[in-house]
Amino acid sequence: MNIRTMATSGIIAALYVAVTLAILPLAFSNIQFRISEMFNHLIVFDKKYFFGIVIGVFIANLFSPLGIYDIVFGVGMTAISLAVTIFSAKFINGIVKRMMFNTICFSFFGFLIAIELNIVFELPFLIGWVTVAIGEFVVMTIGIPIFMALDKRLDFKKLI
Repeated sequence: MNIRTMATSGIIAALYVAVTLAILPLAFSNIQFRISEMFNHLIVFDKKYFFGIVIGVFIANLFSPLGIYDIVFGVGMTAISLAVTIFSAKFINGIVKRMMFNTICFSFFGFLIAIELNIVFELPFLIGWVTVAIGEFVVMTIGIPIFMALDKRLDFKKLI
């Protein structure tokens, strides 16, 4: 990993943490509206963003009231979802289509957070999954036009 990639990953991780902590009450509950999840769309531009995103999730989840559970399940969900999206890039052409797939992917893998919520809060699994999936879907859908506009100015492929 070169210096540019490491620096960019650090910046992405720091931004993820800052945005998560700025909306703290909404970031760690059964109804999650974690705006920082929009950063997950960076993976469709370049797989090198993987580490910055995962490190950001890890650090942000250190502040979670759910403790080690949120670190294990949250980081696990992110890593798996990002890996599936990276793999899918071989079959899905176009950035917007990849972002749409990424949104569905994160919404689907929200079942891992539903397991966590079931363990910690004894929240029924299906209710947990639906609430997490809705939150992921809304935030990441809103993130598509935002990251498309940012890409026009920043050119994410060249940043890392």
